[in-house]
Amino acid sequence: MQMVTRPDMAVVKLSGIDLELFDSGQDTQPQSPILFLHGGGGFHPQQPFVAPLSTRRRLVVPSHPGFGRSSLPDWLDSVDDIAYLYLELMDILQFDRIDLIGCSIGGWVAAEMATKAPERFRRLVMVGPVGIKVGPSDRLDIPDIFAMPQAEVDKLLYHDPERMKPDPAKMSDDELAAMFRARETVALLTWEPWMHNPKLKHRLHRIKAPTLFIRGDSDGLVSQTYLEAYASLLPDARTVTITAAGHVPQLERPAAFAAEVMQFFGE
Repeated sequence: MQMVTRPDMAVVKLSGIDLELFDSGQDTQPQSPILFLHGGGGFHPQQPFVAPLSTRRRLVVPSHPGFGRSSLPDWLDSVDDIAYLYLELMDILQFDRIDLIGCSIGGWVAAEMATKAPERFRRLVMVGPVGIKVGPSDRLDIPDIFAMPQAEVDKLLYHDPERMKPDPAKMSDDELAAMFRARETVALLTWEPWMHNPKLKHRLHRIKAPTLFIRGDSDGLVSQTYLEAYASLLPDARTVTITAAGHVPQLERPAAFAAEVMQFFGE
């Protein structure tokens, strides 16, 4: 695995893909490392949930292919492809059995991983996850974020859009390019069928790890009904709601989010 480093982040070569990777360092305690899979907004090390998790456990966060500085090869066009890629990353990092957190589309990746290799995950946290179809076939479970103005999308994403929404005027050219690239990648991975893999719900019974589903009470993308239906398909799952948060409680309420996660992880 070749590596090019910069402060906080590295780019590793894996299966012919340049994969941007945050790694808080070698394990200093006997607990399992945490693998964190970000949502459609991408990841950077200054996000507010990073410190409360990484100061207590080794935290590893890849930028999905097509996000950040991670490349996107022509052959990779599904969430399932990313799940296999991250199982290989676990092999390279010599992660035998870990705790896994997945947010939104990252929750979908996490679910796919945990159905393929259930023995490799100690505990699983799903934050506003997508990936399955639970409602009628003629109605979307997850709103089509590409069919509405960005201001309306922000209202679905955040409890407090005015405080949380990005301000393009304050973003660098690189940051703007990364934001638009992320939107293109989300569309590629989730477009058809919209935001789900029809096969995944029939595999979720394979997940053995105790699982915590987290939802912000103002989440306009993932409803409580959807979350509970998702959780009901796993053998050992429960749900929790974080108040005053939308689809990204890890960003809006990072202290409450970290407290729920670490308590579930047994700390």
